[in-house]
Amino acid sequence: MAILVTGGAGYIGSHTCVELLNDGYQVIVVDDFSNSNPESLKRVEQITGKQLKTYPIDLLNQIDLEKVFKENKIEAVIHFAGLKSVGESVAVPLKYYRNNVISTLILCEVMRKHRVKNLVFSSSATVYGATDKMPVSEDAFLKPVNPYGRTKHLIEELLRDLYQSDKEWSITLLRYFNPIGAHESGNIGEDPNGIPNNLLPYISQVAVGKLQRLNIFGDDYPTKDGTGIRDYIHVVDLAKGHLKALEKITSITGVETYNLGTGRGYSVLEMIDAFENASGKKIPYTVVDRREGDSAICYANPNKAREHLKWQASRDIHLMSKDAWRWQQKNPKGYQEIVDPRQTGVY
Repeated sequence: MAILVTGGAGYIGSHTCVELLNDGYQVIVVDDFSNSNPESLKRVEQITGKQLKTYPIDLLNQIDLEKVFKENKIEAVIHFAGLKSVGESVAVPLKYYRNNVISTLILCEVMRKHRVKNLVFSSSATVYGATDKMPVSEDAFLKPVNPYGRTKHLIEELLRDLYQSDKEWSITLLRYFNPIGAHESGNIGEDPNGIPNNLLPYISQVAVGKLQRLNIFGDDYPTKDGTGIRDYIHVVDLAKGHLKALEKITSITGVETYNLGTGRGYSVLEMIDAFENASGKKIPYTVVDRREGDSAICYANPNKAREHLKWQASRDIHLMSKDAWRWQQKNPKGYQEIVDPRQTGVY
């Protein structure tokens, strides 16, 4: 079975490609490498000993995307491609609406034309906004507080409308909580452009000496140590969740939503402590003002995924920290080999 993975060179996409290849799937990647590096896909092939096929194209280019579907017998799509920086989305919202929403429209139009109606969509817990009811279940009220989250919400609604218009579609919406960690080999991991937006890559770059210190946004929340609590999930557990979703969509039709999280929250200070234990490095930090829109506590209710997808996260924050540190030590500057995507072609 050929699976098209959009954004397959990214952090979650590359780890999912590893799991797909290891499970015997044929993998085709579409990625414009605007926020990723082709080196990650080379390393996916090294880890698995298997080849994948790559098209260095932008999903906004419908003509190029048509070519992918004409040249391959695709049976399902896992859709990761999209911009994901909350802060940047506030600064340039039109860029996010165009890139995330319009590209998904184009993808669905091409899928429909080629009668490929199985789709796993990479959504986000940001669609819930600053909710106070914990743990967060899939039926919680949706009120995203930034343009990035609103693009995810819009796409979810778009996909529900698509199914209502054509009941042959089978669509799974996966709402991630906070992916961290890396492949146990240390050869693929999170390689953010510029200053990291997420906690653990920031911590690991402080530990490796790339950044001076961590800023903690508020220590006066109503939590056990005053810092914000989040649900952190190992990226490999998350990748395996996509395979479970893929199994589901190829056997039924409809639209279903699942949280992918551990069901347990950890504070910022607990994450720092876990990483210090894993790395043997002291993480200097400074407490600064809270960020607007941040909630005190947010963690998932993962029961629906456990019951219906037969999926459950199994890795704890200590293993997540060890794997993240191994990746950072082996790749202090991320993916060292910078390749011009125009030179990669299709292989």
